Amino acid sequence: MLGAQVKCARRMWNGEVMNEHASITKTADKTYQKSTTPTKFDFTKPAGEPAFHLPGSVHWRIFKNGIAMAIGGVAAVLLEFADARIRSGVWDHSVYPVDPIGRSQRTGMAAMLGVYGPQNMARKVIAGVGRMHAKVSGETPSGEAYTALDPELLDWVSATAQYGFLTAYDRFVYSLSAEEKHAYWTGGDEVAKLYGVTEIPHSESEFLAMMIRLVPRFEPHQINSDFLEIVSSGKARPEIPKFIHKALARAAVDILPPIVREKLELGPEWDLSWLERQLVRFVGRQSDKKVEPEHPAYQAALRLGLPGDTAWRR
Repeated sequence: MLGAQVKCARRMWNGEVMNEHASITKTADKTYQKSTTPTKFDFTKPAGEPAFHLPGSVHWRIFKNGIAMAIGGVAAVLLEFADARIRSGVWDHSVYPVDPIGRSQRTGMAAMLGVYGPQNMARKVIAGVGRMHAKVSGETPSGEAYTALDPELLDWVSATAQYGFLTAYDRFVYSLSAEEKHAYWTGGDEVAKLYGVTEIPHSESEFLAMMIRLVPRFEPHQINSDFLEIVSSGKARPEIPKFIHKALARAAVDILPPIVREKLELGPEWDLSWLERQLVRFVGRQSDKKVEPEHPAYQAALRLGLPGDTAWRR
């Protein structure tokens, strides 16, 4: 039984948070074509060009695991959408309402470029993201003005991704040592600064301190519930059993700090059962062993003249 579940999970979460819908509305198509973040990129070129993170780093280890990236990515979105300014900015200025799957895929590719991509290409893509953010401003439903370049929002979005990916790997794949966690928290400054981030947490305690400042702003919203329903419904990949989608969505809720879950009013229906927890851990560890030649980690190793399975070696 678990073997079949593992195969399904691999197909569902192979290196990206989610796969694209089979069809996308015309509105999404137009915006999609304007996106500065490619959905696919050849990480094998140019030969020898370094990435921002070294092979063998904890970032290479975590980001090659599709299960951790999926769970952590969903958790990061929930942490971001808790703030009305970010939620409104994403909902009003991106394809998220009509194409949440494709939007998440492009966000995942940007994250991969920051870890495995050649530095010049990563810089170009990140600069493009910055130019797009410069055009994003508006008001929340309550009338509060926001801009995507608000330092507080840039800092929080970056921090949620840091927290989500690390916590998902640590809890559902393999436990990380204190030294590995420190290396992770302190190793992403260069890329974060390219996004315009100014306050970068260097530990979980610093992340939680940043979160506490924002908690008074956090609120439940139907968009959060809709997002979780999309993730757990299996609509993106209907051939995969729905219970696997549901378990991964609940795993994302499971790693939210308790006060955030309380603020978002994500009740017991989102509790991860004991059996689901064992399943997620099992598929997470299996994913960590499965060498994927098409994964950016594999291609980046080849670009650097290393064995393709470098990121999978322990």
